[in-house]
Amino acid sequence: MRILVVEDDTELNRQICMALVEAGYVVDKAYDGEEGHYLGDTEPYDAVILDIGLPQMDGVSVVEKWRRDGRLMPVLMLTARDRWSDKVAGIDAGADDYVTKPFHIEEVLARVRALIRRTAGHASSELVCGSLQLDTTTSRVSVDGAVIKLTSHEFRLLSYLMHHMDKIVSRTELIEHLYDQDFDRDSNTVEVFVGRLRKKIGIDVIETVRGMGYRIKADNSDGGKS
Repeated sequence: MRILVVEDDTELNRQICMALVEAGYVVDKAYDGEEGHYLGDTEPYDAVILDIGLPQMDGVSVVEKWRRDGRLMPVLMLTARDRWSDKVAGIDAGADDYVTKPFHIEEVLARVRALIRRTAGHASSELVCGSLQLDTTTSRVSVDGAVIKLTSHEFRLLSYLMHHMDKIVSRTELIEHLYDQDFDRDSNTVEVFVGRLRKKIGIDVIETVRGMGYRIKADNSDGGKS
């Protein structure tokens, strides 16, 4: 999952980004509204954390422009203001949720997880496909209750596919959501990670759709065995 953080406070931006990376996300960052708007307008993100009080262009204007241009990624707005009118303005502009400063980083992480789940159509923090389970809160992956140890890249790939169960996900889409903008992207790495995942999981849940990409089917109660 790939997140954009737009926050002009350098230290707070660093703290949020560090917490997201430690939680398994890929993170891009911006320090003013114009740069943030540009990234959100040109790069695919699973969620955006957006400060309301930004230089160059304020957060409300940024999210308004995104929504007007058809950008649908969920937006969590940060605000140091406690006036209810500012929160209403952010929500009316198109933000999906907000957190008032000062806040605990854990709350931001929880709200980001919830936004990503709801956007993908999942109500629970635990994604299940037959005997395969992925807990989005703890980043725990298990098969029949046995924990599977994955690398960060393997986990991100599996998490993205499970958040988008029943959808065919192309290699290009996976690359765009698994790596930040500065990463030297290579589509062949996706095949490598899929192969490793299949071996570690031990059940056939990741389907290759020839010429199109990969898919995990939600209806997999037999654990992928035929």
